[in-house]
Amino acid sequence: MKKLILAFLFLIGLSASAQTSKELIGKWQLVKWTKNGKEKSIEKHFKTDQVFQVFKENGDFESVIGDESHKAKWKLSKDNSQLTIVSVILPVVFTINSFDSQKRVITNPEVGTFEYKKVEE
Repeated sequence: MKKLILAFLFLIGLSASAQTSKELIGKWQLVKWTKNGKEKSIEKHFKTDQVFQVFKENGDFESVIGDESHKAKWKLSKDNSQLTIVSVILPVVFTINSFDSQKRVITNPEVGTFEYKKVEE
């Protein structure tokens, strides 16, 4: 019985990670930013609380901060553990801490940990 339960949990884990790329597609709002163990003020730093990441199926990416928009490209590692965003020629690699269809937490050692929630476009 234990082996059956473990096999079932393993299959659920595989199906969840296989859907990561599809679940990433859409618009995500930054709701929390932590750096060196301290929560940073999104509004104070960006001069707005309207900070979004938009992922499109073709690998196109858009960073939206208030009225400003910046285009880039995105890709996931094969094991869905890392997200790379390439703006012009500079790639920024994030470790995916947790991720489901409504919430995403990513970390980069230089810029900190970001928590996003999925929003309707």
